[in-house]
Amino acid sequence: MLLIQYYLDCLSQASYLIADETTGRAVLVDPRRDIDEYLTDVRAHSLTVEGVINTHFHADFLAGHLEVAAATGAWIGYGQRAETEYPSRKLTDGERFSLGDVTLQIMETPGHTPESISVLVYEHADDLVPYGVMTGDALFIGDVGRPDLLASFGVTAEELGVMLYDSVQRKLMDLPDEVRVFPAHGAGSACGKNLSPERQSTIGEQRRTNYACAPMSQGQFLDLVIGGQMSAPGYFAFDAVLNRKAHGLFDRTKLARPLGAAAFTQARADGAIVVDARDPQDFSLAYVRGAINIPADGRFAETTGSVIAPDRHILVVAPQDREGEIVVRLARIGFDHVVGYLREPEGAFLEMAADIEHASRITATELRDALHRPEAPVVLDVRNAGEREQGAVQGSLHIPLAELTRRLDEVPADRPVVVHCAGGYRSSVAASLLRNAGRVDVSDLLGGYSAWQTVRAAA
Repeated sequence: MLLIQYYLDCLSQASYLIADETTGRAVLVDPRRDIDEYLTDVRAHSLTVEGVINTHFHADFLAGHLEVAAATGAWIGYGQRAETEYPSRKLTDGERFSLGDVTLQIMETPGHTPESISVLVYEHADDLVPYGVMTGDALFIGDVGRPDLLASFGVTAEELGVMLYDSVQRKLMDLPDEVRVFPAHGAGSACGKNLSPERQSTIGEQRRTNYACAPMSQGQFLDLVIGGQMSAPGYFAFDAVLNRKAHGLFDRTKLARPLGAAAFTQARADGAIVVDARDPQDFSLAYVRGAINIPADGRFAETTGSVIAPDRHILVVAPQDREGEIVVRLARIGFDHVVGYLREPEGAFLEMAADIEHASRITATELRDALHRPEAPVVLDVRNAGEREQGAVQGSLHIPLAELTRRLDEVPADRPVVVHCAGGYRSSVAASLLRNAGRVDVSDLLGGYSAWQTVRAAA
């Protein structure tokens, strides 16, 4: 048996290749859109990809099932409750199919979504105990999939929570302790609230350490898994729908093109929004008026999907020689409307001098002093609710970053604003959003709440 895990740090997303090396028959599970890495390994091991299985309709990324099917001729499989615009195979609970001696078995595990499945992997067809289980978003390491993402689709969190209780407590926890757990996401994903950085575990370890796997009543389970979830990024509903639809394939040969200053300026005038993926400090020194700063060295795609509408045309300003990477990362969440990018921002900025601005950033000491003045600034905290429970700047306004674009009117427009998060990444994003909306006196806090705590402790 060959089993390879592919892990994408920026989306905390795991996909899998399973194959029987004797027969060369293989299946991909939960692949992403840029499938070159999978195909390289398929060729290296002389494999034939017969099927691609999505454990559910993913909300946090656009899956690569259509790309895999187009490249290999593989069938596309989902749980039997899934309905798709493209041809797909309905996989039923208990169904087994062979890759040779290596055998896969479907286990329906609804709860994160109604159609969710897990995939049991048997190294040998006559094994009584599975080698492992690919749990999708039903069971994570340290957590379970949140059941509250489909309210806009007419399914309540409570309804899905009841399904998830049965899937986790009565199905997955009924597996033997030694069965390995291979989840679809890890720490940082917004698909849960307590995910571990570990990339695999065992049923026994989860039984001992995962809060949602301990024996409990259905009511206790619902209280635990529904409460305390962070705000879902705005693009989740878009991707969940798009993964059901027949849509355009990812094509590296049709990615965005380099633009000069004049063409870039014209695209802005035509309505494209500028996404500046440079470091916040570089951004603050010089940026194109109206640009949104979403640094590449972080959760770039997820953050972009939280603050920019999927149908917006995008212009990219990237760190040196990272333009292609940025465009691919946008494509992974289905943001394919990238008009182009500035190949050499520094030189282009000289030509665009009338449209270049500087961003204010202040220290925690400067904020402390400013809060004692008669015209004290509004302090905007864009952390998630769980982070704020650990402490907050007294009197601060709390709007999580994922909610800011629809709640901008709640930020007072008649006073200076200082934005902070935990360490400085999200605050630069939020401050640039406010400036884009026409706010003039906006600063972000260097070092975030961590820096503020240090200053307060020293006072």
